[in-house]
Amino acid sequence: MQCVGYEPSGRGSALVLTTADDDGFERQTLEAGTSLSYTLGERHCAGVIDGEEHIACDRPSAPYCEFHTSTWVCARCTGTCLKDEMDCYEDHAVYIAAFGPDTFKVGVTKLWRLETRLREQGADRAAHIHTVSNGRIARELEAELATRLTDRVRTGPKIASLASPVDLEAWERTLESLETDVLERFSFEYGLDLETQPVAETLASGTVVGVKGRVLVLERAGTTYAVDMRDLVGYELADGATDRSLQSSLGSFG
Repeated sequence: MQCVGYEPSGRGSALVLTTADDDGFERQTLEAGTSLSYTLGERHCAGVIDGEEHIACDRPSAPYCEFHTSTWVCARCTGTCLKDEMDCYEDHAVYIAAFGPDTFKVGVTKLWRLETRLREQGADRAAHIHTVSNGRIARELEAELATRLTDRVRTGPKIASLASPVDLEAWERTLESLETDVLERFSFEYGLDLETQPVAETLASGTVVGVKGRVLVLERAGTTYAVDMRDLVGYELADGATDRSLQSSLGSFG
């Protein structure tokens, strides 16, 4: 069995695992209270999912080799289309997403995917500030705002601040500084209710506390762990909880 993908919290949350016959795949749901019991083995390219079929790859690069790495050119767009022909002719939203305690990110998505996209990123709060008729205009607005706000938040800082609420005063000041109307506000809860910061680790055994974006939070032996699900992709999985030594939180010794 191999972990070949993941679905972040915007789409129901699951790890995508190959089946025993290695032709298909199944989804291991990650609802709170679910027990995971897998040991990580060797890691190699996760291959590709084509419809309902998983095409395996044994190249050593992980999570994907050069033949199975895809690049979404729209993510690099700043208003000048990088495709042979522009095809983003539908309503787009420009938004500001807040990540505790005080990281505020500008982003763009198709209007109908706005709430899903925010949950996929693990945003704590968000403000929808523009609706425009196509992706080109949205990217131009994003590029302008990115001179004042970040347009990327990596997973490491998100993990490091999982137990930190948003600084609401800083959030409101940031929105006011944009001098634009807020069309819609969002506030998200992921059911984590963390009192202390989880330990960053790569493992697939424990009881699911919840998922925030692509960060899976597990409880094991009195310690809470935060796992970047992308870091699981490519690993061969064996049934049975890991027996390797893991860092524990101070609270687990109380």
